[in-house]
Amino acid sequence: MDELKRRSLQSLLSLGALGALPPAWAQLRAVEIGAVPVDRTYDLTIAETALNITGKPAMGITINGTMPGPVLRFREGDEVVIRVANQLREITGVHWHGLLVPNSEDGVPGVTFPGIQPGETFTYRFKLRQSGTYWYHSHAALQEAAGYFAPIVIDPITPDPFKYDREYIVMLSDWNDTPPQQVLANLKKVDGFYNYRRITTPQFLAQLRNAPDKKAREAIWNDRMEWAKMRMDPTDFSDGGDEWTFLMAGKKPAENWTALFKPGERVRLRFINASPMNMFDVRIPGLPMTVVQADGQNVSPVEVDEFRIGNGETYDVIVQPKEAKAYSIFVPTIARIGYALGTLAPELGMSAPVPAMGPKPVRTMADMGMAGMDMSGSASTSGAADASGMAGMPGMDTKPAANAAMAGMAGMDMGKPAANTPGASMAMPSKPADKAMADMPGMSASGKPAPAAKPADSMAGMPGMSDQTAAAPITAPMDEDGLRRLKYALLRAATRNADNRAPERELLVRLTGDMTRYFWSMNDKKLSNAKPFKIGLGERVRIKMVNETMMEHPMHLHGVFMELVNGNGAFGPRKHTIIVPPAQTVELDVTYEDEGTWAFHCHLFYHAATGMMRLVEVA
Repeated sequence: MDELKRRSLQSLLSLGALGALPPAWAQLRAVEIGAVPVDRTYDLTIAETALNITGKPAMGITINGTMPGPVLRFREGDEVVIRVANQLREITGVHWHGLLVPNSEDGVPGVTFPGIQPGETFTYRFKLRQSGTYWYHSHAALQEAAGYFAPIVIDPITPDPFKYDREYIVMLSDWNDTPPQQVLANLKKVDGFYNYRRITTPQFLAQLRNAPDKKAREAIWNDRMEWAKMRMDPTDFSDGGDEWTFLMAGKKPAENWTALFKPGERVRLRFINASPMNMFDVRIPGLPMTVVQADGQNVSPVEVDEFRIGNGETYDVIVQPKEAKAYSIFVPTIARIGYALGTLAPELGMSAPVPAMGPKPVRTMADMGMAGMDMSGSASTSGAADASGMAGMPGMDTKPAANAAMAGMAGMDMGKPAANTPGASMAMPSKPADKAMADMPGMSASGKPAPAAKPADSMAGMPGMSDQTAAAPITAPMDEDGLRRLKYALLRAATRNADNRAPERELLVRLTGDMTRYFWSMNDKKLSNAKPFKIGLGERVRIKMVNETMMEHPMHLHGVFMELVNGNGAFGPRKHTIIVPPAQTVELDVTYEDEGTWAFHCHLFYHAATGMMRLVEVA
């Protein structure tokens, strides 16, 4: 094979085109980011494409014929032009996830622009005001879940304060041969349609029969009844099930996506969670990872063994493998229903042992902050004031808002109001994140830094750390199982945030919903029934997100970075997507610099599609 053909095949494979090629090509190496040219102009074609991910033919939506689509590599400060041709039979639009762009360029059909009609080409044009790892995807209906997403890398004007010898994008996603619209219909039709982990009625009766005494039987019965009141199941960690295949750079675990290194080199891995359904726990057994960026923003380095990545989040890590052996990049879902897998190795064809995922997690009443509580008297919050209509608050609108075009989701079943039954919209204990989140693997404490963090005396021995980095690196505290996990409390911005004013007011955002009927909402209202939140241009606002459900929600706010309130003051990490764990509260500060109407939603797109989405009007 000549050199030109070889390089062309490598480039295609690195960008996710493996589904269109024979399995024999699966061992071709991933292309390093350094080999991808920096450009200012791109042409993208969006089209339905036949894919074969699982061994069965299925239709997906691709960008330039691949899933994931091509990486766009830019340079900070450049004005870029991206022409998007829509060859679908429906409206589409590209959202530049995490990029600060003018409102008209944000790519949400029916909100920031009308959308790209079938057969039309739309030209996006904006100046890049940031650097780092980001991604782009459809914000129309459920197109993202059909394969419509791809990575973005923006080179900084000033070199990053850490060193590395080579770099790769590690894009995580999931795939189901069933079309996304049917998946959503299944979720709404049958309680826990894909949850094969739940305890069946015969299993429950067997538990009662096998209980040692009356007291144990009563405890089993009462626990079951409390979950029934909450319209949830203790195994509701994920909406997905065995039908899903988990991919790394568009490849299945057996295809052995391989990133090459030379022993002693510092390798930068840019992780992106493009899954519409699943969060992941990332680990490279035997190889510590030094987190240097979160959501494209530099942070003080943190050495960890594992980190949790929510839908829409990105993390950049540096690793320094010193031995000439293979390492597994092991990425199980948080529900432990499957995993994505790749290999870091000095040669093609190598692989490393795949660790066990461990038991499938089961929530307890203690996890929900309800241990010892009398659930029978829980108050419904269905009549609580909606934060979007707070009369008398500065910047709050009391006039009915016109219905938007459902953020590109017009025509979909956006869910039904909750039934007025006990537990349908339960008032969950609002535990501050600094107390409630510290014990959750991979999660954060939002009020105080983690007490067990150990500052290092110098950068010596930390892979990729430059002597010019301002903050001393820290090592994540070790959990009971011996793993050091990243927590939000450990994230500290590498530089002071520009706006250090105290918040002028607080905006309460309650995350609500009903798993059994599969609808999700914010402040008990779905998008079609809700007024927009109002925030003034330049106003300093604290957003208090209270999760009243039993599932994690990765919340994404368009048009601004959220500064996480995690005890680091003016160095609170700047994030565009933040996981809010069950029954917990997370606080963040925002200052909008761009006016317009922006989307605010859960990045589990099936949650957003059924109502967990709002608009934010900035003026």
